[in-house]
Amino acid sequence: MNIINYLIPKSKTSKSLKPSPSPSSSPASSLINPSSNNNPSPNDSPTCSEASKSLSFSSKTSLSSLKDSLPENPHIYDFSEICKTTSNFLKKPFSSSSSSTSWRCSIRGKEVIIFQRKFRRHIGLPELQKKLLTICRSHHSSVIKLLGVSSPGNYIYLVYEYVHGANLATCLRNPQNSSYTVLSSWLSRMQIATDIAHGLDYIHHCSGLNSEFVHGRIKSSSILVTEDSLNAKVCHFGTAELCGEMVGNESSLSKNFGRSDSREMKFEGTTGYMAPEFQASGFVTQKCDVYAFGVVILELVSGEEALRYVFDKGGGVYKRISVIETAREVVAAGEGELRKWVDKRLKDSYPVEVAEKMVLLGLECVDDDPVKRPHTGLIDVRVSKLYLKSKKWAEKFGLPTDFSVSLAPR
Repeated sequence: MNIINYLIPKSKTSKSLKPSPSPSSSPASSLINPSSNNNPSPNDSPTCSEASKSLSFSSKTSLSSLKDSLPENPHIYDFSEICKTTSNFLKKPFSSSSSSTSWRCSIRGKEVIIFQRKFRRHIGLPELQKKLLTICRSHHSSVIKLLGVSSPGNYIYLVYEYVHGANLATCLRNPQNSSYTVLSSWLSRMQIATDIAHGLDYIHHCSGLNSEFVHGRIKSSSILVTEDSLNAKVCHFGTAELCGEMVGNESSLSKNFGRSDSREMKFEGTTGYMAPEFQASGFVTQKCDVYAFGVVILELVSGEEALRYVFDKGGGVYKRISVIETAREVVAAGEGELRKWVDKRLKDSYPVEVAEKMVLLGLECVDDDPVKRPHTGLIDVRVSKLYLKSKKWAEKFGLPTDFSVSLAPR
């Protein structure tokens, strides 16, 4: 069992490995191979005393741990590997939607999730290698890591690391028991919000040296909540880039670092999470990710779906209920209504002031004017401060801040 240690140092480290050419590279091999000159040699270990032996062993252990923690090289997998591990795609899918199918498999000794998606535009091998190299070198504890791809014909197979857990939508709205949630404490929800803010800020500003990314798929079902620690990880990082859904002037983008309004997405968004300008123009920016994250914040506070339809018996029609519209009404009505709106499964055990500020932050993120939405760097700072206030509040009242949880069905 892993025990949560609710500290929030921002682990925004993007480690990159210096490439060196491999004489035996092939389409199925790694794109880059790191030099192994840093590996310690057994002959270099001092043997003159027990103390030096102990020190040598400690150093080797530290170097080994460091090597294991570094991001792996990106791979272009041979299509035969994908076919073999999915039993020629006859294996039961892990998930399926209108735009993708995924399988939980083992490939090259690692447990992975393989997503099958269709190319929206043709990407040449040099461009694919360049994008893949940047994305796979990116490394953050709040982002699910892409290990590599296979690209036969009109389809691309994205190979992501497998992490045990469940998506945030399922954790908030348990399909087996609607009255139960593993996120039953305010602090656990603030931890989720903090992790997402860290991960999204990293994607926007730290994942590439001369380029920046738009996620384009932020929603509660694309956030993984890990078991047992209840930390959040952002899924599908790099999907839009590698599937050819993102088009735009790369040189123009790099010249305007910090701005990403010159890129266009060629894919369908998710109802309830799409910013108004994206729906109107088809252009997606980092501010569209901010809008979607604002919706997720409101879901965390209220436990409600982003958008749902309820049958109105009086009118005989279905009524559209948006978590954004509901939150705006609650804020306009005052504190009393807010307490009624916060997820009842929290049992009124939360700092009201922090809950109010989280709702206000969520509403800032979903402002109809993208210019008025805060950027992810500012959001990250504000959410982190509110997390610290929540932790102090929990400690003041003697509430547990370290705990472990199972995501097994209730």
